[in-house]
Amino acid sequence: MKRICIDMDEVLADTLSEHIARYNLEHTEAITKADLHGKWLWQIVSTDKHERLAGYLHSEDFFEDLEVFADSQRVVRELAKHYEVYIATAAMEFPNSFGPKYRWLRKHFPYLQPTHFIFCGDKSILNADFLIDDQPRNFRRFSGEGILYTAPHNLGVTGYRRVDNWQQVARLFNVGSFN
Repeated sequence: MKRICIDMDEVLADTLSEHIARYNLEHTEAITKADLHGKWLWQIVSTDKHERLAGYLHSEDFFEDLEVFADSQRVVRELAKHYEVYIATAAMEFPNSFGPKYRWLRKHFPYLQPTHFIFCGDKSILNADFLIDDQPRNFRRFSGEGILYTAPHNLGVTGYRRVDNWQQVARLFNVGSFN
């Protein structure tokens, strides 16, 4: 059975909307995802506010209640019937994220065994046929095929198979009712 690793942040969970919402609330601004076309949030926020941007990610509650991307739960459930599915999420940069990310995954993907949650730093250690991720840097040393999940910061990136949403993931892997 082939193995698929799936990133959590900006692939299953809408971390960017939470990051923008906290920033906009604290700084009385109105940044949107459209403002980030091809850029990171860090690139459009003044450098004197970068410490606060990082602070949101280090807070205990940041990863707890993120929105789930549309159709991801249904498609991941279908994928798990035909593939070994693992969620591989970076947690080492933000140690406070481990507990909230674990609880978030258990809440929104209860059909996956916790033994299929991988909390890591360098994703090149993953042994899988596919990695669905929004960060192309995670594909550089990954031995399988990287599939780029579209996010505002990676819109200019080429050289990888790309999916824009979970319906496209279902079609790519020929699962579910989106075919």
